[in-house]
Amino acid sequence: MTGHTNTVFNYRYIAGIAFVSAMGGYLFGFDFAVISGALPFLRSQFHLTAAWEGFLTGSLALGCIAGSLLAGYLADRKGRKPGLMVASLVFAVTSLAMGLSPSLPFFLVMRFLAGVGVGMASILSPMYIAEISPAASRGKNVAIYQLTLVLGILITNLINYLLAGQGPDAWRWMFGLGVLPSLLFFAGVLWLPESPRWLVKANKKEAAIKVLRKIGNDTFVQSTLNSVVSSLSGAAKIPFKAIFNKPTRYVVLTGIALAVFQQLCGINIVFNYTSTIFASVGANVNRQLLETVLIGFVNLAFTLLAMWQVDRLGRRPLMIAGALGLCVLYIVLSIALKERWNPGWVSILVLFSIATYATSLAPVTWVLIAEIFPNNIRGTATSVAVASLWGAYFILVFTFPILAEKLGTYGPFYLYAAICFLGFLFCMKNIKETKGKSLEELEDIMVSH
Repeated sequence: MTGHTNTVFNYRYIAGIAFVSAMGGYLFGFDFAVISGALPFLRSQFHLTAAWEGFLTGSLALGCIAGSLLAGYLADRKGRKPGLMVASLVFAVTSLAMGLSPSLPFFLVMRFLAGVGVGMASILSPMYIAEISPAASRGKNVAIYQLTLVLGILITNLINYLLAGQGPDAWRWMFGLGVLPSLLFFAGVLWLPESPRWLVKANKKEAAIKVLRKIGNDTFVQSTLNSVVSSLSGAAKIPFKAIFNKPTRYVVLTGIALAVFQQLCGINIVFNYTSTIFASVGANVNRQLLETVLIGFVNLAFTLLAMWQVDRLGRRPLMIAGALGLCVLYIVLSIALKERWNPGWVSILVLFSIATYATSLAPVTWVLIAEIFPNNIRGTATSVAVASLWGAYFILVFTFPILAEKLGTYGPFYLYAAICFLGFLFCMKNIKETKGKSLEELEDIMVSH
């Protein structure tokens, strides 16, 4: 145990439960990345047009919207842990079913249901970690979710690369292998305690105290209980539409805007359509799949850097720098694709874009969404923000093949550059620094805006 002043924390225990909860991010990364390696096979298997390719890729996001809303309901009424258990089982069943798909309609239904699991985990994992973490390490702990996500992307891309030479049915193995980490995640969730903040809200104070005593000493237990009880006192159950009334309207709209920007910034085109981007400059299928692996390694390295910096530099500077950096990189990438530069130069620009995103918008958006909402609306408000994120993701990945067909592969990146510039202006004006403050302190700051 280590600590400062009179508060002592069991950081080893905190890190353990944070990592297990964050494994939902690994499964998110798997379902997110597996499509990139499988698309060349699925195009020929199901004879996909540009519109169907976009819909197949984006069908995950439609499920994510439903899963986000379901998770918000479960999180507020049943707790964080039951929702994580449901998500892990959904992952397991749909991974196996996608690998065995006999037809395109069946595959689309299973990918939609896989999205339900992704949507649930994308809310519940960061929310749970934020609620069990001390203020000083909350940013780093929530960023573990992003770390497991990028590990999921990297390992999935490596497996895709190794399976690519196994014939036209290689895609079935790519999807089916997802059942293994899904079952490991379920086993881990069984060990997790319930969120102490939810337990207090559910009038289970003694159970909350038991969990808090595993996290820190009596000083921490008492101060946390006092602040949570104070933040909930007099707070009646808020109807869904009421979260958009004053005084919570500003913070809810800010969370939605951040979530939408993280997707419409365009980086997931690079993740999901790597093969399309590199095919446009003459790279063969082997080189295209190799690029997905390089993207995974760079994504991992710079996510680790972000975890180290998010509680030092703070959230606001990273968001501002990331938005402006992507704006500039996209303009250069557009030129490179239009002029058909050598794939090596395109690769450098793509990897710089991934590095910029991985140290800024990727982890910091999840941290902010997990920490800015008041205790009495956190489940509902988080579900609305993350559902908005997945709606934006669907729009992004569905429209890219159509835009690329009409404008050329380079054309959409000018649009993403403009969106990043608008995001830069939004972050400059609206993002407040949240590092080092308790969730209850942030509640006062955000709601009093």
